[in-house]
Amino acid sequence: MKNLVRLPAFAKINLHLHVLGRRADGYHELRTIFQAISLRDTLTLSIVRQPGITLEIDNPSLPTGLENLVYRAIDVIRREIGFAGGIRAHLQKRIPVARGLGGGSSDAAAALIGMLRLTETKVPLPRLIEVAAGLGADVPFFLFGGRALAVNRGDEIYPLADTAPRTIVLVSPRDIAVSTKDAYQWLSAELTNRAEPRNIWGFCALCWSRPGTVSNDFEGPVFSRHPRLGQIRDGLLERGAAEAALAGSGSAVFGVFRNPAQARRTARAFPEDSVFVVETLPRKDYGRALRWSAWA
Repeated sequence: MKNLVRLPAFAKINLHLHVLGRRADGYHELRTIFQAISLRDTLTLSIVRQPGITLEIDNPSLPTGLENLVYRAIDVIRREIGFAGGIRAHLQKRIPVARGLGGGSSDAAAALIGMLRLTETKVPLPRLIEVAAGLGADVPFFLFGGRALAVNRGDEIYPLADTAPRTIVLVSPRDIAVSTKDAYQWLSAELTNRAEPRNIWGFCALCWSRPGTVSNDFEGPVFSRHPRLGQIRDGLLERGAAEAALAGSGSAVFGVFRNPAQARRTARAFPEDSVFVVETLPRKDYGRALRWSAWA
């Protein structure tokens, strides 16, 4: 058993994100392709004598109790593996909150992985995915990283072959935050007026026939309420992005660049925003960074 582990929690973007409609259980049926990127938080876990869970975060606006996914992830996995010791967690936040980048879900997955590493314990992958899905719909993706197809609520994950690395310019407006709840409420009217939803084969055919494109159903309702986000997307395209889109359900917008130097020049065109120049992260590199393989 180790005394301390430190591991990254990487962000994601949605290369394609289609919402088919509301399910009987109240969630929405999704078809999406996740892509891990190198922007990351850092989570440190250690075993301490004091019983229970202590969570510290360098962002004072975030909760440190059961409202926090890291706290809940540690609590559920320690019960799963029968660990009764005390845990101290420190989370260094760099992924912007409420921007559709999956920071909270990634932090939760890192907590699950970190606890298994810390206690040198194994949980069968199907059960670990089940635990992750209980914390949040996209938490299972962060057990794998790389590029993956997700269906159902976004919790059923099918790893895809990684594509050639690309440089991503990620623009996160400081004054615009969009909660997932609000984004789905805004999208509801459009879903009721939509034609027959695309099935999984139709979705895959779209993605495979246009592999270099990106798309996001949230752009219409989100951009109509926050026009500047559409202006950011257009600005990325005008400055050489091969593709650009809303990153998820939140307010971050990304552009895909084939030329890293051009990406760095473009980043300087958005001085009033938080801007990150990052890379797409292949599954192998993702697992190496976390010292973890979901298939082990």
